[in-house]
Amino acid sequence: MLHNSKVFIHLSSIVFCFMKFFLIVVLLVLSIPVFSQIDVRRQNKTTKTEDNIVVNGILDEPIWLFADSAVDFTQHFPFDSSFSKSKSMVRTTYDQNYFYVSIVVIDSLKGDYVSTSLRRDFRGSNIDAFAIIIDPFLDQTNGFYFAINPYNVQSEGLIANGGATSLDLDLSWDNKWYSSTRINDYGWIAEIAIPFKTLRFKEGIPSWGINFCRFDTKYNERSVWNRVPQQFEIFNLAFTGRLNWNQPPPKVGANVVLIPYSAVGTSKNFIDNSGRDELAVGGDVKIGVTQSLNLDLTVNPDFSQVEVDVQQTNLDRFELFFPERRQFFLENADLFSGFGFANAAPFFSRRIGVGIDSKTGQNIQNRIVGGARLSGKIGSNWRVGVMNMYTDQNEEKNLPAYNYAVAAVQRKVFRRSNVSAIYVGKNNFDGQPVDVTDTTDGSSNQLIGLDYNLASADGKWTGKAYYHNSFNETDAKGKLSHGVMLNYNTLKYFGSWTHQIIENGFDAKVGFVPRTDFNRVNPVIGFNYFPKSKRIIRHQFSMSNNVTWNKTRNITDYNFAANWGILFRNTARFNFSLLSNYVQLFSPFNPTGDSSNLFQSGDSFSQTGFLTSFQSNQRQPFNFLVQIISGQYYNGSLRQISGNFNYRYRQYATIALNYNINRIILTRDFKSADLFLVGPRIDITFSNKFFWTTFLQYNSQFDNFNINSRLQWRFRPVSDFFLVYTDNYFPETFKVKNRAIVFKFTYWLNL
Repeated sequence: MLHNSKVFIHLSSIVFCFMKFFLIVVLLVLSIPVFSQIDVRRQNKTTKTEDNIVVNGILDEPIWLFADSAVDFTQHFPFDSSFSKSKSMVRTTYDQNYFYVSIVVIDSLKGDYVSTSLRRDFRGSNIDAFAIIIDPFLDQTNGFYFAINPYNVQSEGLIANGGATSLDLDLSWDNKWYSSTRINDYGWIAEIAIPFKTLRFKEGIPSWGINFCRFDTKYNERSVWNRVPQQFEIFNLAFTGRLNWNQPPPKVGANVVLIPYSAVGTSKNFIDNSGRDELAVGGDVKIGVTQSLNLDLTVNPDFSQVEVDVQQTNLDRFELFFPERRQFFLENADLFSGFGFANAAPFFSRRIGVGIDSKTGQNIQNRIVGGARLSGKIGSNWRVGVMNMYTDQNEEKNLPAYNYAVAAVQRKVFRRSNVSAIYVGKNNFDGQPVDVTDTTDGSSNQLIGLDYNLASADGKWTGKAYYHNSFNETDAKGKLSHGVMLNYNTLKYFGSWTHQIIENGFDAKVGFVPRTDFNRVNPVIGFNYFPKSKRIIRHQFSMSNNVTWNKTRNITDYNFAANWGILFRNTARFNFSLLSNYVQLFSPFNPTGDSSNLFQSGDSFSQTGFLTSFQSNQRQPFNFLVQIISGQYYNGSLRQISGNFNYRYRQYATIALNYNINRIILTRDFKSADLFLVGPRIDITFSNKFFWTTFLQYNSQFDNFNINSRLQWRFRPVSDFFLVYTDNYFPETFKVKNRAIVFKFTYWLNL
């Protein structure tokens, strides 16, 4: 274990580092002009109702005749400077338990609606749907997303970091709410009831941030109630209007949710002829400590129903990133995972209780015994999060028991920015001084960090500065990771500057840091050109150069790209990039995976080539993406083609084929290789409650063919029955590696 005395020894150096960090932050803030802008947000009033509202898609309650209307939507796409062609009207009201929304969508054009399926949590702008964006704290940082389509398919998610990028909307979050839709001769109607217990909000606040968004495939436009400039995501919280309450939202009583599950399954490993039958019970408890602070408890959680990862071909020397999909880790996830950069995250929840089987490339579980998380807001400006998880010993995989502890606090500053601090700890309990699975890992690993997240009021400036320090039982020096990023984004011009330093001794065992011991700078500059054309919306030109070096080898990598992109009116996209890369190896490596003949440390390669891609109109039943990379690659060349083909039969079935095919040609004594990754997927939605998905993946890198088939019945809101079947084969002979089948029942119970 790491002794407290060691922490105190480093205290003075940490304080000095944080002083330097705050100096960087001050310089960053002072370098940005302060924009003064008139608040022209649209206002809508919501009034409490005494009506008994029945959510049936028939707006026959008296309140819907008199409630304030949100109308006169403006375009977000293809332009953002005119009123929308399609007409919409939204009204809101509430009672003691629910926030109600009625939506009337007018269609002057005939034709079918586009829906990718009847499955919950649809995503994309090339569909017919309507979305509600809610910022219940008016902090323009965190919010909720609720969407509905004409066939009453629901989608909900959490918005983090102000909704600055598409990755800030997480649709993996599930919660209970109710809706009903009706299609008629002039359009469609939706009636929605969101329980106040589902939302997190500040009691007594007189206004919420809100926006309404419509996706219309017939007019090929996206429209919003409160204008959002086209260069920003449609769910960006900097551009919400105001929902004014005639009385503050009601206080919610006891808010306790039980989510028990039971699962029975059997599995067999055909390689060593071993098998296992399992019966598992467990579940989660959600306790609303306050209306904005939640305590989550979990006992023996099981994630067998979670969809398998879409595998990736790894041509790089470093670990690939796979996103978190497990429900327990998703609420307020940004409070824990939003630290550092994408390549320097001090906390990555997938390190807890999950790993990768080196023989199949599939997930393997290291059983989580239990855990707790307290997270949410305290007052208007503070967010806190504390999480502790304990995983069981796995003798079969030679893994000890681990305890993971994470604590984070965030303070809002200025209009939309914040300062955050984090602590991450991992301890094993195998009684050994060094983990048997990793000789470089002691029995304890600790990390503390501080981040400043910048977001200007008008959304044009965003950025981050971070400073992290790790501790373990080794005497290695240089345990810091720090960096600064600044982005500028307007309709015509955009650019960014990033610089980063990760020292050789930095060790984030519970984070995602694929590489250490480097300095990096990455400038990007570009502009958009909007031609007067009936087919093209925008040409985009940009240049970027990512340069990496260290003290030992000077420049080890650079990646230069000159890009040209076209966005078409029919939503198709084209891109072409010229590439110039350089790599100097600091350890033996062969990109084909052939360990018998490796390039050696110090070998360097200059590589040029190009990348081009085309995404067809996704509104069509058949659409496709194709990407081609061609050029020099180490001492030879690379030819890669990747993408997908998709066919949709109305809203009931989708057949997709994902593919990534690489032809690596190496010279001299190195063998060439062909790497294949092919993944057909069949998704059948019999109704909005009954789904069947089968996913096949052939990965030549792992010499594995995988079948994952999942049947899901949502018999009540957020309550499910799952039947999951998984197989892994040797591709050449189709000899079975392992096989498993699981039945799982989960139930959502409000107390």
